[in-house]
Amino acid sequence: MKKYGTILSIFIFYILFCMVLSPSIFIKASLDGITAWALNVLPSILPFVFFTKILSSIGTTEKISKIFKNPAKLLFNTPAVSSYTFFASIISGYPVGAKLTADLYANGQIKKSDAFKITSFCSTSGPMFVIGAVGIGMIGNALIGYIIFIAHIIGALLNGLLYRKLKVKDDDYFKNISLDKQNKNFDLSSIVLDSAISLISVGVIIAIFFVVITSLSPLINLFPSNLSGIISGLIEITKGCQDISLTLNGLYCTLASTFVISFGGLSTALQSMTMLNKLKMPLWLFLLQKFTHAICATLVAFLLYLIII
Repeated sequence: MKKYGTILSIFIFYILFCMVLSPSIFIKASLDGITAWALNVLPSILPFVFFTKILSSIGTTEKISKIFKNPAKLLFNTPAVSSYTFFASIISGYPVGAKLTADLYANGQIKKSDAFKITSFCSTSGPMFVIGAVGIGMIGNALIGYIIFIAHIIGALLNGLLYRKLKVKDDDYFKNISLDKQNKNFDLSSIVLDSAISLISVGVIIAIFFVVITSLSPLINLFPSNLSGIISGLIEITKGCQDISLTLNGLYCTLASTFVISFGGLSTALQSMTMLNKLKMPLWLFLLQKFTHAICATLVAFLLYLIII
């Protein structure tokens, strides 16, 4: 960020200038972001963040993940616990996968190299958002929602295969804490506080990116209407899916939605990076992983659409 400080400062001043000129528009944009977070994101991930944090703290994740030890090692070259992270991620959605990965690293259960591989296939959206909010709520077709979700998950698995040989230098943070010690460190108040901070951080980032998209609307509007939703989605996933459902139909709507959901947008990337702070994972690597995930998922969605529809 420091290298691009001047450019970032100019952009922030531009946003502030726009807000002064049209305060009502940007207040509405911020409120829309908060509403999207409160109605679409918070209900789906709040219980998962809280309960998965408890499971991780008491060591249950290790017991469950032992069942998938061999598949995780064979397919992704990651520890068994990555399988639990994957299932939790596909059930709860962004940014729970990143949060669990960060917790595993903080608890000393995985190394940095493991964490970097795990993020390639454990950063996914959930069924409540993909099928419910996008498929039924925005597109008005549950079947399309299922196609997008299945393609999204298969794309994540294929993406994990791409990064199974990723080379990362491990540091001394890995402590290999035993299960017994984790059980003794259980603290409900810390879990509640940690979950609340994580969820509030997500809400703030979503609201801010709704404002960013609004400030960039003159530039986005220069593109054809059928591309504007995709561009918005590269910035913020919820706004992008809303725009795509209004400008595209059929196969193109399915493919565009799949790409945007699998990429996640800069907003989701920053949400995840706040969770992965201790890992010091380069933003460019995380975005690359999300881009390849989006490509894989879109190709799968194309095949599924041709077969099913």
